[in-house]
Amino acid sequence: MKMGHEDRDSERPGGKTRYVPAGLAGLAVGGALLLGLVMDGAQPQQTAGSFQLVNEAPNSSIQDALAAPKGVLNVSDTVEKVASSVVGITNIQDGSSVIEQAPSSEGLPAGEGSGVIYKKADGKAYIVTNHHVVAGASQLEVTLSDNTKVPAALVGSDIWTDLAVITISADAAKTPIGFGDSSKLRIGEPVVAIGNPLGLRFAGSATSGIISGIERMIPIDVNEDGTPDFQSEALQTDAAINPGNSGGALVNLNGELVGINSMKISTEAVEGIGLAIPVHRALPVIQELEQSGKVQRPTIGVNLIDLAVIPKAYYTRELGLPADVKDGVVIERSMPGSAAAAAGLQSRDVITALDGQPVTSTSEFRQYLFTEKKAGDTLQVTFYRGAEQRIVRLTLTDNLEM
Repeated sequence: MKMGHEDRDSERPGGKTRYVPAGLAGLAVGGALLLGLVMDGAQPQQTAGSFQLVNEAPNSSIQDALAAPKGVLNVSDTVEKVASSVVGITNIQDGSSVIEQAPSSEGLPAGEGSGVIYKKADGKAYIVTNHHVVAGASQLEVTLSDNTKVPAALVGSDIWTDLAVITISADAAKTPIGFGDSSKLRIGEPVVAIGNPLGLRFAGSATSGIISGIERMIPIDVNEDGTPDFQSEALQTDAAINPGNSGGALVNLNGELVGINSMKISTEAVEGIGLAIPVHRALPVIQELEQSGKVQRPTIGVNLIDLAVIPKAYYTRELGLPADVKDGVVIERSMPGSAAAAAGLQSRDVITALDGQPVTSTSEFRQYLFTEKKAGDTLQVTFYRGAEQRIVRLTLTDNLEM
């Protein structure tokens, strides 16, 4: 999946819809939440233990993290309260210097994004940002709100959710931000976006707006083949989000972090549609990245092709499917030693349902596994082998190549 100042297109009447990464200007890197979105938070030069809040015990729960403080501030007070928690992130490659790239079509500098300090522990300050801000970096540098520059280390990164965690010395960091409960946001609620649009020359910029939409499902193209691989939930806001903002803070008027700015929709016909990763979806990922540096996801161990892209004549001639089977995913290969292989699934089998839920595409297949299941769970797979419908049960494993 291309992130940074790379645009991906999806169909719209009269042209293309550009989804622009909000944080990386000009660097083609991996990330989640893309497919036609200009990821607005970073710009290329981009760039354990249990999750705990500042001043909380190490075993604090995610529910504790989402507890909302009392009082509502105005926009100026909100910005003043949280501005020192938002940092700039520079992605340095080739071991020595920031990649020199020609300005993009929008004139953005390469390699800079944003991040949010959310915790101090064990002599480190933890910063959440976007995967596409840090992807491919050999070095990371953080610029604090007072323009102090300090080296940073990558803890972990996840392309599917477009989230990453990095650390700097706790001595260098200011007060970490608090978390709000993004699951309780309402359309029309005021929010403020803080980050570094167009890079560090506009560091600490704040824009205000409202929550324009919740639970927006955004297609992502991890494999960069033009086909959605997954859908990720996002908040929609009309607060201005621009390249360089990726990984920055979307906060409510309590000064609580409710979203991680990630991208905007950029076309001549569209104005004021920015997207952010909801904090209640980000927190479990942040926790797992802290603990293991990666996110474990369930898989059955197969390579899949959408039935919809296969010529119709092939359905009956080669796959032997009944005429009424029009949707599903075809197993191209069942990996040796995988859960699928152990259950007897093989090449040319056509999966049509998981746990009784219809599956029409590889994107839906992954969506169900990633959001409803975990490694070790049992999965019921309904499939066709030729004209015969069959059902098998298997136990999901994790981290096989998909």
